[in-house]
Amino acid sequence: MSDLTRLTGKIEDATLIEIRPHSLFNEDNNGYHPQDLELDDYPHSQPDPSEVDKHQQSKDSVFFRDGKRRIDFVLSYTDDRAGDNKKQERRKEYESNLQKAGLELEIEDKLESDDGKTYFVKVHASWEVLATYADVLKIKVPFKVNDIPNNRDIPMNWLSTPFRLPDHIMNPEPDYFTSPFDKEKIDFFLIDDKETFFPPSVRNRIVYYILARCPYYKPQREEKDKKGIKRLLNNGTYGAAFPLHDCRYWKPARDLNSESERFHLYSNWARFLSFFKEQPLNLIRKYYGEKIGIYFAWLGFYTEMLFFAAVVGVICFLYGLFTFDDNEWSKEICGEVGAKIVMCPLCDKKCSYWKLNSTCNSSWQSHMFDNVGTVFFAIFMGIWVTLFLEFWKRRQARLEYEWDLVDFEEEQQQLQRRPEYETKCTAQRLNTVTQEMEPYLPVTSKCARTFLSGATVLFWISLIIACIIGVIAYRLAVYAAFASIMKESPTNQIKLVGSLINPQLATSVTASCINFVIIMILNLMYERVAIWITDMEIPKTHLEYENKLTVKMFLFQFVNYYSSCFYVAFFKGKFVGYPGDYVYMFGKWSKLRNEECDPGGCLIELTTQLVIVMVGKQVWGNIQEALVPWLMNWWGSRKARNHPEILYSRWEQDHDLQNFGHLGLFYEYLEMVIQFGFITLFVASFPLAPLLALMNNIIEVRVDAWKFTTQFRRPVAAKAHSIGAWQEILNGVAVLSVVTNAFIVSFTSDMIPRLVYMYAYSKDLTMKGYINDSLSVFNISDFHQDNEPEPEENESWFNSSVTTTCRYRDYRYSSGHERQYTHTMQFWHILAAKLAFIIIMEHVVFLVKFFVAWMIPDVPSEVKARIKRERYLIQEYLHNYEVDKLKIQLSRREDDCMCAPINYPDISRHVLSECL
Repeated sequence: MSDLTRLTGKIEDATLIEIRPHSLFNEDNNGYHPQDLELDDYPHSQPDPSEVDKHQQSKDSVFFRDGKRRIDFVLSYTDDRAGDNKKQERRKEYESNLQKAGLELEIEDKLESDDGKTYFVKVHASWEVLATYADVLKIKVPFKVNDIPNNRDIPMNWLSTPFRLPDHIMNPEPDYFTSPFDKEKIDFFLIDDKETFFPPSVRNRIVYYILARCPYYKPQREEKDKKGIKRLLNNGTYGAAFPLHDCRYWKPARDLNSESERFHLYSNWARFLSFFKEQPLNLIRKYYGEKIGIYFAWLGFYTEMLFFAAVVGVICFLYGLFTFDDNEWSKEICGEVGAKIVMCPLCDKKCSYWKLNSTCNSSWQSHMFDNVGTVFFAIFMGIWVTLFLEFWKRRQARLEYEWDLVDFEEEQQQLQRRPEYETKCTAQRLNTVTQEMEPYLPVTSKCARTFLSGATVLFWISLIIACIIGVIAYRLAVYAAFASIMKESPTNQIKLVGSLINPQLATSVTASCINFVIIMILNLMYERVAIWITDMEIPKTHLEYENKLTVKMFLFQFVNYYSSCFYVAFFKGKFVGYPGDYVYMFGKWSKLRNEECDPGGCLIELTTQLVIVMVGKQVWGNIQEALVPWLMNWWGSRKARNHPEILYSRWEQDHDLQNFGHLGLFYEYLEMVIQFGFITLFVASFPLAPLLALMNNIIEVRVDAWKFTTQFRRPVAAKAHSIGAWQEILNGVAVLSVVTNAFIVSFTSDMIPRLVYMYAYSKDLTMKGYINDSLSVFNISDFHQDNEPEPEENESWFNSSVTTTCRYRDYRYSSGHERQYTHTMQFWHILAAKLAFIIIMEHVVFLVKFFVAWMIPDVPSEVKARIKRERYLIQEYLHNYEVDKLKIQLSRREDDCMCAPINYPDISRHVLSECL
């Protein structure tokens, strides 16, 4: 027996419930909508002003016309009289079944809507319905005021006064001990008023649970796939389904019976001027539900932790600035040494010989990020990531208790099956726990779907890699063109920036921009593919659905966003060969010679790539999140602005807002986790990345808050005890970041070669002579004809009779040596030092990570104590409740026995038998 059938039976058998007919239905039309009738029979062709006059109704009303029954949900649809009659039939059957399930409906006629063609079906759940489903869903409700004193004394608490919000905003509800609702023990719970006992967020969650499972087929024809509001929205039967905001966001509700939580959220949370204030998490949770509350709690905590990383990153950056004068290798490049050194061409034919001092500016720029502070910051970030994740676990555990989410996952797994799963899985099997038949997906079908899904993901990842290879080929192809074009470019004469505009910079910036555009295009395409293949797998629960989609999307985004950075960090300049024996990308026939790093290193180019992709994504994301919904809402509500404000009802206002889909929060998490990857995986190349992330997140919190409060319909409240699969993804990124930063310091940065030179090859433990030592010598006469620059490409200062050798970045023996052009011993010393540094850094950071994780328990001790205390009180109170109830029953039976009438022996005999 299905949940809906079982529960419907319970409700129909109940004696307290009042099943009201549809306010616009009557017995004569047998439950049809007005548009199902002929025009002459149309009951609202002349609406009754006393019933529907909107001038008599507050525009912020969230109640039925009687002013007593709260609107828990709203369904809307447009008049399709000339359209498909099937939609009318579906609506008629669906709403009839909703009434049988105990919901009360009221229709706003299309003549009363702004556009004159939209019907609004208002849905109300009575106390009996709410109590029944709260029992089934095991919703926790208060039974006793929390009597545990709060001993959390924060040192120097007065310092946080400017950042606090009023207590009535921060703690909108008293602190209670809670227990899963039991309909049979109503007097056990603290119920002052049945109308307000379940808050609106719980009410809309219960109603949506019914809407998602209610069928729309006729009783005599059971068609399992015809079930749920989601399918009705997809096939156009209804245009929208949403719970209502409680008021306008810029002023409180006029109705004293209506809360003004939306107004309080906007005033204290969503305005940008409140960026330095704490977030009212309890009010967010109360209004939007735990799932959205957990997201904002995580985002706020992440932003707070970024402050410490940003401070240390700025200090490391300033260290690079203040140690400019100690940069001996840049002095050599920019001085006489650099002026005398002739470097080998960086590409075939079109690139000329060049002087080392032409890289003077890039050498100084590189020093700001490539210094001793870089090593310290890489180690610090490895420890910071651990502290962030461990302290978040503690914060999450505290929220789990405070928001009644302890042991929630098991309930969700058992009770929250997706309607799509129940519809598409036709096979049945016995659940050994519940001893009931339930739908399931056969193993063969599951394996086939998983295989097809995996193949699709691999195909798209291969497509990304192919696009990255295409961008690399672009870099190799256009570098020679830029080198030829920019040699005599007028931009070289521009003061200050003229020397910065060179072929390397032009190639790097244009390639990064092209790569960013490709990333955005592939994202739009893959989002739809990922949703399609996840739907195809038919996950059982909402949690399983989100986890599967999360893994697919993150895997794709990981390759899409980070692959270009991985190329610059670990591949560019590593496989170039040497003059006379260059390595080509697709073989020598392609004439695409692999790129080299200039003497300043590839680190500055990695920094450029990181800044363009990271900042570009953040700016584009904020524009999408804020500007697009605002423009769409402005365009959608333009007609409503022409009507008097009094006619703009609460449901019409919300109908004109954007819909917050079930994957809306998924994209918010994805954006932040991708950013987390940027500031951890490649932070050794750019210490200012945490600062940029901090500035973005301060804006992000308020943009998201503003968007939720003003631009989106109120989402259906949903529970979540954690950030889900994102937690494991963050852990994986944290571990990988230690490895990537160790490799960046070793192989992308020049830190290790410099240290080896200073301590093993320098005569006076200084960096003097480092540049000359790090460049190998090549005899120009050994150049192959295909590698030599064309005569007209050479600079005017070059004279082949005078200049017989050129230098290149490597450690190889020079021409004439018995092992010419093979690696020197210094190369192997440096390689050994690099590998040793990687091993030492990884072991040190991982050792500290594991020690910190061991030292910091996941659940605070006071939270453990409060959980135990609550469980103890639940058992004790339930025991006392049952005992007291039994005593009352026994005392009543004794009274009945004492009062048994003597003159009625049959009745007294019956009463005595009951007593016995």
